Amino acid sequence: MKTSNTHFRTHLFFLSIALISTSMLSQIIETDNPHKPETTTPDEIFWNVKAYSPTWGFLDVKAIDKNGKMYEIKAIQDSDDTSILNVKALVNGERLPVKLIVKKSDALYPLKSIDNEGNILDIKALDPDGETIAVKGISKSGNIVHIRAIRPQNIMYNVVAVSPDGTVNSLKGVKMMDEEVETVINGVKVFAHVKALTQDK
Repeated sequence: MKTSNTHFRTHLFFLSIALISTSMLSQIIETDNPHKPETTTPDEIFWNVKAYSPTWGFLDVKAIDKNGKMYEIKAIQDSDDTSILNVKALVNGERLPVKLIVKKSDALYPLKSIDNEGNILDIKALDPDGETIAVKGISKSGNIVHIRAIRPQNIMYNVVAVSPDGTVNSLKGVKMMDEEVETVINGVKVFAHVKALTQDK
């Protein structure tokens, strides 16, 4: 009986080690994989990204490639903390970065998505009549860049992320450095990162 208990405890010890090792390996793979699939995992909640005006209501916001194909933009919640959410374009099974890029000759900072080859996808708000509306960073307060969808008539919409339960965060550019070029992604110069922040940010 003593030998049987010893065998059982030994087996339980090695089983625990195996489970811990498997859990650690899965975390390492998740951390090291820059191209997450766009499907939702049990620990994630996808928030819809919209342009919003109290007068004109909500408009869809999409990433648009050079052929005119449209893709979803989502803020992704992966914990109970919803104060700062990553924003991604879901394109052909991958999650692509969404950034404010260096404006060059533009008066404002364009909001774009960047693919793995350095191609830029436009990000536009969509009017129900089919009009596409530019989305840009318009002004800076400290390290926060305010983002708006802007009609040619200078009518502006806030750009927000809306959770399935109706919680609303604001899309903002976030500067970590004083220099104009925050980073370079696949050859594209980035002015600011883009996050969905709680409304008081």
